[in-house]
Amino acid sequence: MTISKRPLLVWITFSIALLFGLMTIKSGGSVLFIDGEARLAAGNYVPFVLWFNFIAGFFYVITGIGIYLRKKWAERAAIIITALTLTVFAALGFHILNGGEYEQRTVIAMCLRSFVWASIAFTIHRHRYDHMRYRNHTHHDE
Repeated sequence: MTISKRPLLVWITFSIALLFGLMTIKSGGSVLFIDGEARLAAGNYVPFVLWFNFIAGFFYVITGIGIYLRKKWAERAAIIITALTLTVFAALGFHILNGGEYEQRTVIAMCLRSFVWASIAFTIHRHRYDHMRYRNHTHHDE
């Protein structure tokens, strides 16, 4: 399949997943592994959230590539990423309710991550469903 034959929706979803993953790896890695401005700017970061997001960044990239290649497993990967993100978000909420230190931007970032991955999972599912329905419909007409 040539590049030009990929639907625009595939390109957009792939691009979002890939860029989101690369930015997540860069920002998380800067705080985790470089003792400097990024770590100071992070403030009261929550270590388990930071580690999860950093590791998840690699899965964002892999899932983005799966989306680009139109692999069936990419839908399941996006759903798993969404579920794990929501689980870590809930754990962050528990951490906050128990008086743990945190930054408001961490809550905002987790809202954004949850929304982005739920949207990607929904988009992939919807696109695959519509594509399968179209293929089945055209085959029945022959």
